[in-house]
Amino acid sequence: MSKDPFQILADELTLIRKDMDQLQRTSLDKQEAEELHGFLADAVEKMHADTLKAPQAVRSALKADRDRMVEGATQAATEAAERVLKGIRAELSQERQKLSQAAGEARREAWRWFGGFWVWLASMLATGIVLGLLIAYGMETAKSAFSIDDLVRYNCGRSWFGGQVVEQENGSSFCAFWITQPDQ
Repeated sequence: MSKDPFQILADELTLIRKDMDQLQRTSLDKQEAEELHGFLADAVEKMHADTLKAPQAVRSALKADRDRMVEGATQAATEAAERVLKGIRAELSQERQKLSQAAGEARREAWRWFGGFWVWLASMLATGIVLGLLIAYGMETAKSAFSIDDLVRYNCGRSWFGGQVVEQENGSSFCAFWITQPDQ
């Protein structure tokens, strides 16, 4: 586990204090002591300045690391998705080609089994003739069923038609419709 930058700084300061204690116990001449003091004072001042800059630097470094990780993860996910889609496309293409070949073979076999074009043509002609005869018969039946003479002759006395058959003395008859019926 990585140490916190502030902990590292505190450890270094502790080491410097120990070094200072040890140096104080050893005998130095005045010039060496001044040089050492100047060096240590500069180092402490520099560490103090770095300490003030550390939170911002740590934040910047963490943000940069996070941005790099996000970019790397996005790129990896995109590449993985592209590889998967490429594989799926290839499989679909192969399956489509197999189905197309199977459909072609089935179509050819059906043409062989049913006799091909001439059987199809004969069946269409037979279907057309049968439909033509059915339509002609239906039209003739409808024409005779809906003729006015037949309609009046067969439906005059029925209650829904509203007419009444009137017999004449000479044997003929006709259908009469009451405009206003008499009270009975």
